[in-house]
Amino acid sequence: MALMDVLLDEMRDLYSAENQLVKALPKMAKGAVDPAVKSLLKNHLEETKGQVQRLRDAFGILGKKPTGQHCNGMEGLLEEGQDALEKDEEGANKDLGICGASSRVEHYEIAGYTTAIGMAKALGLKDVVNLLNQNLAEEVAAAKAIFAGTKPLLRAALTEGDPTENEEESKPKSGKEKYSDKKSKEDEKKASASVSGKSR
Repeated sequence: MALMDVLLDEMRDLYSAENQLVKALPKMAKGAVDPAVKSLLKNHLEETKGQVQRLRDAFGILGKKPTGQHCNGMEGLLEEGQDALEKDEEGANKDLGICGASSRVEHYEIAGYTTAIGMAKALGLKDVVNLLNQNLAEEVAAAKAIFAGTKPLLRAALTEGDPTENEEESKPKSGKEKYSDKKSKEDEKKASASVSGKSR
């Protein structure tokens, strides 16, 4: 596989990721409690729409179509975001869950754009690099804004009830939570031999 093919795969992955995010951000904004978090997510939705267009423009420069690959990584991250929306949390705690999911999304995108930019630079595709850099700059700014937004939420969460109380043990688990718990234990079991050095 040529480097151009790898770049196209990376860009198609990003294109799918951004399109999935365009669909998910309105739900996340609607589920947020804090007006600042709602505003942040709504603003990033508009940025994301612009990022989709820049990716289309980059594909146009290359004479290639942007579709053809589904981003499973983003799908998984957005499922985690949906889990944060569905949890029985309120106020700042709910918003912290949404911000945590949003932060993971942004860092995933930052990694993707950084990789694609490196490949495009190596191929001498200056116009493509410029478009991808614009998207990367917005993702970095969004990640910083999310992080900054968590600071007042953390302070608020400490004043909402007993912050050390652990309700997790007393609540019945949903089917999804039971499945996740089972998978987590399987992951731990599979990794334990390697972690403890037994695989050598």
